[in-house]
Amino acid sequence: MDEKEIQSFLIIFSVIALGLALTVIVLFAVFQKRKNKLIQEQQEAERRFQEEIIETQIEIKEDTLRNVSWELHDNIGQLLTLAKIQLQNSKGSPEAIEEAVATIGTSLNELRNLSRLINPNTLSNLTLVEALQQEIERFNRLKYLEASIEYTDTYFFIDNKKEIIIFRMLQEFFTNTVKHSKASKIMVDVAYSNKILYINAQDDGVGFDTSQISTKRGIGLNNIKNRAKLIGADVKITSELGKGTRLSLTYKID
Repeated sequence: MDEKEIQSFLIIFSVIALGLALTVIVLFAVFQKRKNKLIQEQQEAERRFQEEIIETQIEIKEDTLRNVSWELHDNIGQLLTLAKIQLQNSKGSPEAIEEAVATIGTSLNELRNLSRLINPNTLSNLTLVEALQQEIERFNRLKYLEASIEYTDTYFFIDNKKEIIIFRMLQEFFTNTVKHSKASKIMVDVAYSNKILYINAQDDGVGFDTSQISTKRGIGLNNIKNRAKLIGADVKITSELGKGTRLSLTYKID
C-alpha cells in the first residue's frame, strides 16, 4: 500500500470514526433528554398523586363532618327526644321506664358508632371492604335507602393511599345516589381475583341520560374518572332513564 492509499484510508477512517462519535453523542443526548423527560413526568405524576391524596383526605373529612351532623340530628337527636318523651309519659310505669332506658342504650350505641366515624385513623386502619361496610351500615342505620354489600373471601394487599382514593370514588357515587337518584336500594359487589380488584355499585334510581348531565352531577362523575386515571384504574359509569345507575371499577395490581 503506497503513501497515497494510506492517507485515503486514514481520511476515510477518520470520517467514519467522527461519524460514529457524533452518532454516539447524538444518541446519548437524545437518551438523556428522554430520561430527564421521563423523570420529570414521574415527578409530576407523584406530585399530582400526593396532591390528590391530600384533597381526597380533606373531602373525606368534610363528608365525615356532614355525616356526623346528619347522625346527630336525624338519628341520635331523635332517639334522645324519644327517650325524653317516654320518660315524661311514663308516670312511674316500670315498662315505660324500661323502654326509655332501652332507647337511651340505643343512643349510646349510636354515639359509639359515631365516635369511630370521627376518629381520623379509622379509615387508614380499615381495609377497603371494611370501610365500604361501614358506609353501607350507615345508610341502613339512617334509613336513607336499603344498602347491601357482597364480597369475596379472597383478599390481596393494595397500597392504603390508593385504597383511600378508590373509597372516595365509591363515596362520590354514593353521594350522587342519595342526592339525585331517588333510589330505594343500592348494591355493592367487591371481588378480588388474580391480582385484579373488581367493584360494581348499582342503584335502582331514576337513572339519567348520559348525554345530558347536570353540572353538579357532572363534576362528581368527572372526579371519579380523573381519580381512576390517576391510579391506573378503569372505571365505567352507565345509566339509563328508569333503570338506575351502575359504576364498574377494575384495578389491576402492578
